[in-house]
Amino acid sequence: MKTKDKIVQAALELFNENGERSITTNHIAAHIGISPGNLYYHFRNKQELIREIFKLYSKELLEWFAPVKGNTEGLAVLKHYLNAIFTLMWKYRFFYSNLPDILRRDEQLHSEYIEVQHKLKVNLVEIIQLFVDLRLLSIQQDDIENFVTTLHMIVCGWLSYQSAMSSNITVTESIIHRGMLQMIYVVKPRATELGQRQLQLLEEGVTAMYI
Repeated sequence: MKTKDKIVQAALELFNENGERSITTNHIAAHIGISPGNLYYHFRNKQELIREIFKLYSKELLEWFAPVKGNTEGLAVLKHYLNAIFTLMWKYRFFYSNLPDILRRDEQLHSEYIEVQHKLKVNLVEIIQLFVDLRLLSIQQDDIENFVTTLHMIVCGWLSYQSAMSSNITVTESIIHRGMLQMIYVVKPRATELGQRQLQLLEEGVTAMYI
């Protein structure tokens, strides 16, 4: 692995374990056994590192939430997107935990974030339409965009909400699983009879993961 890639992976690991605010570039350099000067050769400061991590996150986000094409089976599609939520929230949990503060400190990153989220929203609208076409959800065309916004708010704000509700919280897989259950809870009232059965199977699967 190239030194630049090692730096990025070390930063992601340390940010997730300790919180981005408490980690310096010196911590990151020491973690992989290089000098601070070697790190600065690749990244001038911590903010550049965060931007690089965001690029990786954005690429994965749009890949995971690309609309499924061709023949589709409802439960498999639901599992795919639910797994995507868990995978991204866990892998980039430092970002989800402190999103407003991270974006407030970097105007360039904030602009890039908004651009990616616009692309994501287009994909999410198409995905919800797919669920309607598969007769898993019953939503009027005019309501789909608002529904997508609600789901997006839950995902983006879940870890921040958990942090606000506890004075000393460590993000665990269990906490993210509870966020997934919250998503299912919000989707259920919009589900058809078939969709309700599929969502029940998903709910049971998610619950079994951390009980």
